Amino acid sequence: MDRRSFVVGSTAAAAALATGTAAAQEVYPSRAVTFINPFPPGGAADVVARPLASVLEPILKQPMVIETKAGAAGQVGAQFAAAAKPDGYTLLVHIVSISGFAEVDRLYGRPVKFTNDDFIPIARFIADPCVLITNEQQPYKTFKEFLDDVKKRPNDLVFSSSGLHGALHLPMALFMHAAGVQMKHLPTNGGGPALTALLGNNAQMLVSSIAAANAQRKAGKVRALACFGDKRAPAIPDVPTMKELGYDIEYYLWVGMFAPKGTPNSIITTMRDASRKAAADPKFAEAMTNLGQDVAYLDQPEFKAFWDADAKRVQEAVRLVGKV
Repeated sequence: MDRRSFVVGSTAAAAALATGTAAAQEVYPSRAVTFINPFPPGGAADVVARPLASVLEPILKQPMVIETKAGAAGQVGAQFAAAAKPDGYTLLVHIVSISGFAEVDRLYGRPVKFTNDDFIPIARFIADPCVLITNEQQPYKTFKEFLDDVKKRPNDLVFSSSGLHGALHLPMALFMHAAGVQMKHLPTNGGGPALTALLGNNAQMLVSSIAAANAQRKAGKVRALACFGDKRAPAIPDVPTMKELGYDIEYYLWVGMFAPKGTPNSIITTMRDASRKAAADPKFAEAMTNLGQDVAYLDQPEFKAFWDADAKRVQEAVRLVGKV
C-alpha cells in the first residue's frame, strides 16, 4: 500500500469512526432518565410524576427515576434542576410556584438564584383548580360558616401551606386579603406535609390541589368548602367557586415538565413526543381520574404561552402578599 492510499484509507476510517460516534451520541435516551420531584411525597408534583413515569418507561424504553429534592417550597429542587447538565437525563416536574421564586428573592433583596429563563418548558399535564378544605374535626359544613367564624376570631384559626410564598400559600393569602380576614400560617416543606398537618388538626384550613386531597375527601377526613376555578370542578360539583361566593380569585395548581436551559432541541423534541403519547395513554388518564383530576395537556408552544401569562399572575400575587 502506498502512502497516498494509506492516507486516504485512514481518512475514510476516521470519518467513519466520527460518524459512528456522532450517531451513538444522538441516541436519546440510552439510560435512565431522572425526574426531580421538588416536594415531599404526596404533593401534586409527586402524585402526577409517578404515574407519568410509569407510562413513559415503555415509550422511551428506559427506566424513569423519581428523585425527591424537597425544600424551600420547591425552590431547592428547581435550583438543582436548573444547574443540572442539559443532556436530557435530569428533568424537572414542578408546579405553579416555580413562577414566583425569582420575585420572592427580589422581594427580600436576595440574589436571584434562577429565573424562568433557566428552564425550557416541555409539557403541561394537569391544571388543577385549588380547593379550600377543612378537617373532619371542624364544624364547618359550608364556606359561610367558616367565614363567619374566622371573622369573629381573627388569628385564632391556623392554615397550613407548602411553604412561604409557595403554591398553597399564595391562594390562601389572596383570599384573606380579599375577605379582610386573618389566620395564623403554618408553613411546611410541601403539599403532603401541609395535608398531614391539617389531618392532625395542627391546622384547621388548607388550600390544596384536588388531586392531593381527593382520597382524604372521599374518606371523609376533609371537607371541601370552596373551589378556586373559573367554574365548578367535575370532581367536586357541589362545591361553589370563589367567584360564585363573591371573590374575584382564580388559582390553579398545574403540573408541568421542564428541562434545563441549553438542552438540545433534538432531546426536547423526543420528550415532547413521548409526553404527548403518555398524556394520551388511558392508564395515565385513569390515574388522574382516580385523583379527581382531568388531564389538561399542553404541548410546548401552548405551555410556554400559558406559563408566561400565569407567571405574571403569580408574580403579582407575590408582590401583593409582600414580606411575611
